[in-house]
Amino acid sequence: MRRGLEQAKTVIVLTDGARDNHTLVQTHFPGGVPIVDWFHAYAHLTAIAQILGGPEAQAPQAWRDRLEAGDSGRLVRQAGKHLPAPAQSKKSRLKQLRYFEKNASQRRYAQYHEKKSFGGSGVVEAGCRTVIGERLKQSGMRWSVPGANAIIALRCCILSGRFEDFWASRTP
Repeated sequence: MRRGLEQAKTVIVLTDGARDNHTLVQTHFPGGVPIVDWFHAYAHLTAIAQILGGPEAQAPQAWRDRLEAGDSGRLVRQAGKHLPAPAQSKKSRLKQLRYFEKNASQRRYAQYHEKKSFGGSGVVEAGCRTVIGERLKQSGMRWSVPGANAIIALRCCILSGRFEDFWASRTP
């Protein structure tokens, strides 16, 4: 909120689909639109393929198309057609399928794409590496939490072009 979040027309919260994220979104971003990161969802899809076809298996194109279209019902039906015989594999596969069922409302990637919203965290993660990682993780650097927070805030102000505004708002 200190950085102007209330000015945003829409707040998108990218998550990995874990159960705890629902509570975090409601607590810290009420009214935010939770989106399960496409790459996390794809990793779960690949896990199902590997249960069926071994460690090198990739998710079939039809499954990826369903994922991108946000068609969870058909995706779960396609991926769940032939459960493996061993109980452990079946249990693992059912767990992966439940992931898709539970997060269906947060994976409407076709709709997000139409609205020009991000469905993947790659841009955010790259930004974090550039803005934070390159500055804080240089050789020999050690940071206290308050010191790291201060330098991150300063770096964000500089890189976003708001450095002068930041100081103007601090003038007595």
